[in-house]
Amino acid sequence: MKYGFLRAAAASPALRIADPAYNAARIIEVIEVQAGAGTELLVFPELSLSGYTCGDLFLQKTLTDGCLKALLQIAEATAGKKMLVFVGLPVVCEGKLYNCAAGIANGKVEGIVPKTYLPNYNEFYEERHFSSGFGGEAYVRFPDGSFAPMSVNFLFTAQGFEELTVACEICEDVWVADPPSTRHAQRGAAVIVNLSASNETIGKREYRKTLLSSQSGRNVCAYVYADAGMYESTSDMVFAGNSMIYENGTLLAESAPFSGEVCEAELDVDFLLAERRRLNTFKTSYERGSEGSYFWTKADFWTEELPALRLFSPTPFVPEEEGARSERAELILNMQAHALAGRLSRANAGTAVIGISGGLDSTLALLVTARAFDLLKKDRSGIYAYTMPGFGTTGKTKNNSLALMKEMGVTSRTVRISDTVLRHFRDIGHDPAVMNAAYENAQARYRTMILMDVANETGGLVVGTGDLSELALGWCTYNGDHMSMYAVNSSVPKTLVRHLVRAEAARLGGRLARILESILATEISPELLPPDASGNIAQKTEDIIGPYELHDFYLYHFLRRGDRPARTLFLAERAFAGKYDRATLKKWLVNFYRRFFSQQFKRNCVPDGVKVGSVSLSPRADWRMPSDASASLWLEEAENL
Repeated sequence: MKYGFLRAAAASPALRIADPAYNAARIIEVIEVQAGAGTELLVFPELSLSGYTCGDLFLQKTLTDGCLKALLQIAEATAGKKMLVFVGLPVVCEGKLYNCAAGIANGKVEGIVPKTYLPNYNEFYEERHFSSGFGGEAYVRFPDGSFAPMSVNFLFTAQGFEELTVACEICEDVWVADPPSTRHAQRGAAVIVNLSASNETIGKREYRKTLLSSQSGRNVCAYVYADAGMYESTSDMVFAGNSMIYENGTLLAESAPFSGEVCEAELDVDFLLAERRRLNTFKTSYERGSEGSYFWTKADFWTEELPALRLFSPTPFVPEEEGARSERAELILNMQAHALAGRLSRANAGTAVIGISGGLDSTLALLVTARAFDLLKKDRSGIYAYTMPGFGTTGKTKNNSLALMKEMGVTSRTVRISDTVLRHFRDIGHDPAVMNAAYENAQARYRTMILMDVANETGGLVVGTGDLSELALGWCTYNGDHMSMYAVNSSVPKTLVRHLVRAEAARLGGRLARILESILATEISPELLPPDASGNIAQKTEDIIGPYELHDFYLYHFLRRGDRPARTLFLAERAFAGKYDRATLKKWLVNFYRRFFSQQFKRNCVPDGVKVGSVSLSPRADWRMPSDASASLWLEEAENL
């Protein structure tokens, strides 16, 4: 199965002006190659059968009849192929000439879409030859006596995947204030194709990319743009074949100008449909009260057999390019710092109180708090940083904590909690030899009590350190490290925490960088159980609940992309190929759903915290789910994979 992926391509083959037979032969060659590559949606440029620059030759019946004859040859070449093909040609209908796109599938011309908006400026003067398209339905007669329907409002639906609907517009249509594609998307089209002949001038490529990105983003659709190539007449213009494919505002593929390359990409239709369900601001034509007259055809171009080839990042929260990572890190750190500075200022807090464990989360929280104090022009001595060694604290984490606090110039305090927790065990009748949840959580809750009391004593706020991944899995002590007065890391997943700390190490340099690198190299652990015989960390979080890189991947695809368990595992196998086998991926996927559902009660009462990305679990603004929701459906599917 492909789980909703559609293989699309845009091509600008060699052509001869006013030679439809030659052009059809070149188009058929591309169709054959793309069929072998598994392409299901193939788009050619505007007027690709005749050439865009024919001028007054468009008014010649010899040319228009030749184009219809060539179109039937192309249709015949698609017989038996699972492919929807769009080609451009001039079409005479009821005595008027139209600039059209023909949709072809499995040997048949399924429908013809005329261009709506005709340019009449500078080098483009289409109104000299063509009439504007219409919303009603007409029929075009072919030389062999067959007919094809024609309308601006034509939708092509995939057999076997009825939610996949493709619509078409032509070049100038997308440049206007009210593009037809907006109306098509509101009527259900998840994929828009554009047959274009946009000549190349200085700065036009950049504007074209902005335009297509915006149109695909605002309409939550995929946009396949096929541009006329350099074989068009150069009498007054030059064409570059700069084809592009966008998905929800993101550029998936582009053929470089003057390269002659085929632009290819896989469209994630399932994601687009899920995003539309999620966004209540995306209104259908029914909701807007603007249905209009639409015409559908079912085209045979969808197949489940082809494997998806699109690559997905194993770290969806962290940009892959180094430059983008550094820029993203600085932005997030500033967002966190400004949010905390605003809360400290409005609360008239004299201090910030924070627990430092020597782990990644508390390190990031301290770095952010220092930035916030710098923004407020407050002395960092007002940051009260506490290290609270207990039964599981190792020498390495304690030393890293002390070194970090000293280098950051904050007020450092050490409170040993072991003796007090042992007294607490006696009070509640707990045997300290039984290292159960009470043994672990008593330490976490006592540490939180210390921080809260210090905040009261100094007129400050407790800064929370827990991250998004821990909230998703419930890997925190209820009313222990689960609680604070402001949680700066609450929407930062563990993989991103690591990246932010590493970015700060690179920025700050010197001794502080060496301390941060040591923290980065330390095993992730709550350190609530005693170390091993060698004094090393014995309680390793990722051995217990699974690798955070997997859980962050699962979290992103569950919340942000709306993926079901089978699709998530399918994508994980490709993202982590060579690192984890299917059994391991499945094991931790099942664990993810089990923990995510069972731990909602903790997320329903978390403190305020700044949202920095598109995924957050705040019960006030982002994720609302009853604590009693059942995971049965998700677990059944995941366990049976």
